[in-house]
Amino acid sequence: MMEKQSKIYIAGHQGMVGSAIMRELEHQGYTNLVTCTHQELDLCRQDDVENFFTQEEPEYVFLAAAKVGGIEDNRQFPADFMYQNILLEINVIHSAWKNGCKKLELLGASCIYPRMARSPIKENDLLTSALEKTNEAYALAKISGLKYCEFLNRQYGTDYICVMPSNLYGPNDNYHPNHSHVLPALIRRFHEAKLEHKPSVTCWGDGSPLREFLYVDDLANFCVFLMNHYSGNEPVNAGTGKEISIRNLTELVAKIVGYEGEILWDTSKPNGTPRKLLDVSKATNLGWKYTTELEDGIRLAYQDFLKNPVRAER
Repeated sequence: MMEKQSKIYIAGHQGMVGSAIMRELEHQGYTNLVTCTHQELDLCRQDDVENFFTQEEPEYVFLAAAKVGGIEDNRQFPADFMYQNILLEINVIHSAWKNGCKKLELLGASCIYPRMARSPIKENDLLTSALEKTNEAYALAKISGLKYCEFLNRQYGTDYICVMPSNLYGPNDNYHPNHSHVLPALIRRFHEAKLEHKPSVTCWGDGSPLREFLYVDDLANFCVFLMNHYSGNEPVNAGTGKEISIRNLTELVAKIVGYEGEILWDTSKPNGTPRKLLDVSKATNLGWKYTTELEDGIRLAYQDFLKNPVRAER
C-alpha cells in the first residue's frame, strides 16, 4: 500500500481524470505528489520521459494522460489518436519499469471492449470480437498499453494494473462544441440554446444508444482504492452498473440546464456503439461502490461549467 509520504506521479494531472485523482490523493492526506505540465514534459518523447523518471524516481504512477475526443474527432483523426496514445503510454510504462517503480495504474476506457459485446460487459470480454469503428484507433492504443502492463507483469514480476471506466463526466471536463464527449457537449449546447432563446436543439443520431456514466470524483476514489487493494493482470471495470439512453440523458440535461425548447434528432449522424454497460461485480467484490447518482452529478457538472467560462470556450 502507498504510504502518505510515498512519491506519487500523476501523469495528466491537468485533465479531468488526473486532476480528480490529485484532489482525491490530497484529500486522503498524500503529500509527496509529482506533476509536470505538457509544456514541461512531452510524454511522447521517449528520452525526455526516461530522464524525468531517472531524476524523480516516483514509487507509484497514475497514468491518466491521454489524447481524447468525441466521435467526430476519433473519426477524423484516427492516426493522431493511435500514435499519440500509444507513444505516451509505452514511454511512461517502460520508464516506470526501468526505474523500479513499485506500482503503476493505467487508466483505460470502456471503448476497448468489442462493439457487440454481451451486456453487461465483463473484463474477460476483451478482444473477443471486433471493435467499434468510430473509436477503433483510440481503443487499440489503450489495449496496447494494457497488454504491455500485463506482459511486464508476466515477464518481470511488476505490479502494474489497469482500470476501465465507463463514460466519465464532472469537474474539469472539456466542453468544446466540436471536440467534447456527449454529456459535456449537451451541457454546453443546452446552456447556449437557453441563453439565445433557441426554439430547438438538434442532437446526433436517434437517441437510442444506451450509456453508463460515472462521476469523475468517484472514479478517482476507486483509482486510489485499487492502487492500495488490487493486483492482477486483468483490468477492473469502474462504473455504476446503471445505463440510460442518450435520448433520456438529453432530456435530463435539458431539464437541469433549464432549456424548455424542442429536442430534434439528426439520424444522418452516427450513433456509435449501441450499448456499453459494464459489469462492475469485480469492483463490488473488492469492496467499492460509487456514491454520486447521475442527476446529482450532472447538476455538479453544470455548476462547474458555469464557474469556468474560460474552459467552456476550449
